[in-house]
Amino acid sequence: MAKKKKHTILIVEDQDALQDILSTKFLEEGFRVVSARDGEEALTKALEYRPDVIILDLLMPKIDGRKVLQKLRTDSWGKLVPVIVYTNVSETEGVDEVYRGGSYDYMVKANHSLADVVARVRERLVMQAGLI
Repeated sequence: MAKKKKHTILIVEDQDALQDILSTKFLEEGFRVVSARDGEEALTKALEYRPDVIILDLLMPKIDGRKVLQKLRTDSWGKLVPVIVYTNVSETEGVDEVYRGGSYDYMVKANHSLADVVARVRERLVMQAGLI
């Protein structure tokens, strides 16, 4: 029997406590986790590890999440990777801008549990595999 592929998730979050909580949750759920704590590191790790899904905060040091998304979408691989924006920024203009930039989902941290985030990642993986 073939071994089930472990999906890689890049979690881009500058708040150490939340980064640790998200990483622990995804590891417990059977994912391989790559972490980045600023936008510059996010771009480097995204292109190096080519994760299956990226969870991206918008408000970060060095390069903000909007610019990370914009730069990712200029790369042939980065154009297609599912990006779930997970942030506290909830104004309508910000949401519209992120979707125009190629985000697949937008989740406001205060409105979603860790289980919601894991479920959304799993949905994206199923959609990416062409099963939906």
